[in-house]
Amino acid sequence: MTVEVGQVVKDFALTNNKGEQVKLSDYKGKNVVLYFYPKDNTPGCTTEACDFRDNHESFKDVDAVILGVSPDSAESHKKFIEKHELPFELLVDEEKEVAEQFGVWQLKNKFGKEYMGIVRSTFIIDKEGVLQKEFRNVQVKGHVEEALNYIKEEM
Repeated sequence: MTVEVGQVVKDFALTNNKGEQVKLSDYKGKNVVLYFYPKDNTPGCTTEACDFRDNHESFKDVDAVILGVSPDSAESHKKFIEKHELPFELLVDEEKEVAEQFGVWQLKNKFGKEYMGIVRSTFIIDKEGVLQKEFRNVQVKGHVEEALNYIKEEM
């Protein structure tokens, strides 16, 4: 069953880019921007990560932390962070458990070929751990500003 807006998000633990275990509950008392993306170092994912990087201070100003999630390895995340100077953590979801919890591990179709993959999505979780907003099937251009504006105006 996937989490729905208005529900408390079930705690989860994933490994970060440093090989440390990170729990959602570690961020209680902060707004959390949890964004799922398909793959490190691909064009759309790089643009999205760099947009979050470029707006990182604005998210901090509204007491929000940014956490990126993909099925890539900790080593891949580490290289991605270093290459693009990302100031936030990337979490490893190789088993796709958290992706499934949020309903973003789905059947995709590209050039007539079907495969399972991450559907680019962002979730805004409030300081009490309640899912406040979901952005599904995200188009990269303008999305980070949309998420930031939501937190500024609604939370």
